[in-house]
Amino acid sequence: MAHLRRECHYHNAREETQRTAYERKEKVQHAPKENRLIPTELHREVLALHGSLEFDDTGGEGVTNHVDDEYRWAGVEDPKVMITTSRDPSSRLKMFAKELKLVFPGAQHLNRGLHEVGALVRACKANGVTDLTVIHEHRGTPVGFTVSHLPFGPTAYFTLCNVLMQHDIPDLGTVSEAKPHLIIHGFSPRLGKQVSDILRYLFPVSKEDSHRVITFANQNDYNSFQHHVYRKTKHCNVQLTEVGPHFELKLYMIRLGTLEQDATEDVEWLWHPYTNTAHKRVFLSASEPILLSGYGLGPRRWGWSE
Repeated sequence: MAHLRRECHYHNAREETQRTAYERKEKVQHAPKENRLIPTELHREVLALHGSLEFDDTGGEGVTNHVDDEYRWAGVEDPKVMITTSRDPSSRLKMFAKELKLVFPGAQHLNRGLHEVGALVRACKANGVTDLTVIHEHRGTPVGFTVSHLPFGPTAYFTLCNVLMQHDIPDLGTVSEAKPHLIIHGFSPRLGKQVSDILRYLFPVSKEDSHRVITFANQNDYNSFQHHVYRKTKHCNVQLTEVGPHFELKLYMIRLGTLEQDATEDVEWLWHPYTNTAHKRVFLSASEPILLSGYGLGPRRWGWSE
């Protein structure tokens, strides 16, 4: 297992080096076409980069990571999600964990008890769990959400805010447990794609006749999670009904490796909120909304079919 983890990290580092070199070549190649100056940091190596462009394949789509993608088998089998909490959870946090269990089809809820993180991760790996999620609280209010992809990672850390639980919605009724459609909105190609993959692959491939809709809408790096069911009226209109829970996620760190390797694994991405330009920068830039009705069907623009 340790050998496979080191091999996975080696491929990640090599792909990052190749991606950086490819982006530098792209800047040199596109600057004259767009009537822009070549960046100052590339002045000394312009000739070398320009000479290596002759040997690049222009028919590809840049540097991809199909060989070393942690989610390359997503959609082949349904994910197996394990939901647990921090130690000594309050009654409200236990209630929120049970609500999340209904959100993710096929998920299981595990009482934390006195189990250590290492024992939890080993038990999850032994039982074929694909994602371990941990919910944290502060005085009864859920404030943290951690997703650790098994068996090799990565592990994403989110803050939770503006949590509206299902029990806070009046006249809720019965919550459907069908495999939902996913709407992914506002994520950029690089970091945003990785974050959207971490979140959307917690759900299995949906069915066409499913009436559940899960939305991840990113705005200013706050990902709004919404859970709706819909039905068509006799006038061919679509009526949405929120069934909860509703909350917002703020990514602040991504680590290589799994949850129990928190002190030893490298940080892949970290949010620096106290820099002078932190309030101006967004890392998950906006894009057009898409409806993901199935991983194998490809993205479609938002719209309901008759």
